[in-house]
Amino acid sequence: MENELRILLAEEDAEAERVAELTGYLREELLDLDVDDVTALPGGEVPPGARAVDVTQIGALLVALGSSATALNQVMTAIRSWLGRHHDTRPSVRLQMGDDVLEVSGATDDQITEAFRTFVQRHSPAGAEP
Repeated sequence: MENELRILLAEEDAEAERVAELTGYLREELLDLDVDDVTALPGGEVPPGARAVDVTQIGALLVALGSSATALNQVMTAIRSWLGRHHDTRPSVRLQMGDDVLEVSGATDDQITEAFRTFVQRHSPAGAEP
């Protein structure tokens, strides 16, 4: 759906609890924005006897952007700011709207800013400010 943004957070060598904590903090920040909802995406069913947890599913959020023309820009600004506060570990982020995917890992602040700006432009209505 075009009004939904999927976010997948990951951190190299991180324990599941750490990824869950990071995801929870980001979710709280996003809920303060002009979005309809931010929900954690459920992971797949764990096979019987499996001990491993799929860390990638722990870091998954779904943002329902609603009808606000600025919601995507607000969300991207919040994610960029959130990433900036995690310079020590620099989590990677995968964003998806429809078939459009943006993956950011190990990028500089300037690279992140430019990639996010381009992503917002691709999903902004014609003539709208990104």
